Amino acid sequence: MNGVIVIDKPEGLTSFDVVARARRRFGTRRIGHTGTLDPMATGVLPLCVGEATRIAQFLTCDDKAYEAELALGASTDTQDRTGQIIATAPVPSLGKADLERALDAFRGEIDQVPPMFSAIRVNGERLHTLARRGESIERPARRVTIHGLDLLEHDGARLRLRIACSKGTYVRALVHDLGESLGCHAHLTALRRLRAGHFAIEDATPLATLESLTDEALAERLISERDALATQPEILLDEATARRVRHGQKLLFADISTDSAIPSGHPLRLTDRCTERLLAIAERRGASLRYLRVLAD
Repeated sequence: MNGVIVIDKPEGLTSFDVVARARRRFGTRRIGHTGTLDPMATGVLPLCVGEATRIAQFLTCDDKAYEAELALGASTDTQDRTGQIIATAPVPSLGKADLERALDAFRGEIDQVPPMFSAIRVNGERLHTLARRGESIERPARRVTIHGLDLLEHDGARLRLRIACSKGTYVRALVHDLGESLGCHAHLTALRRLRAGHFAIEDATPLATLESLTDEALAERLISERDALATQPEILLDEATARRVRHGQKLLFADISTDSAIPSGHPLRLTDRCTERLLAIAERRGASLRYLRVLAD
């Protein structure tokens, strides 16, 4: 079986734990995830199965959506409830207008300092390794985009938010920074990923269900490589051109399309018109065509 399956990750497991269990169910080691979720987090985790592992790198650049719960009044070293409390402060009386003003400062493009407890490498070593040794180093801020930040619930020191954000955004860091802006600290207490790119929680399979499905039912839940990359432009090829692509032969962009609206430097799908099979992922480079991955020879 080959394709992408969207798993609803349960709390308490790492993304690698989910992969290990999926490998046992599918009977193959050729399974990989397209972006980690912390053990505390639940929700959408797309897995590439079999031949679909070849497209994993093209599924990691999408926006995400989350539902997050946070507690005001304390910050932790991990910026979530799994860490040790390092600072506390009284929670002021906050109305909805106060919270909306604070949230508005985080909407749009913002600079965000990644947490020490993260997988980012600095000088060849991951930050969380340094953090577990009790070390803290300067981290350059990253530019991220918060497309949406909605207050869903406010109950004293507890808030629930819906967040739509760009790749690379740390919700833990967003919550921490919000607490600092309110003057009372904050940490993340629950996180559920609702969407990763066009993969939605409504289409996700709970891990326990995955392990109980028949092979036929499992196969029906697999998303083809072509459909998994549905957000990318697609060019349908005639038989002769498809044959050249299958063999990775050099082509000009004009050999496959006259659509001048297709921008340079962005992945696009090359699909056999007759078989509807995805043959390659390529990008336009001016008048040239550059293969990023040829999937069929």
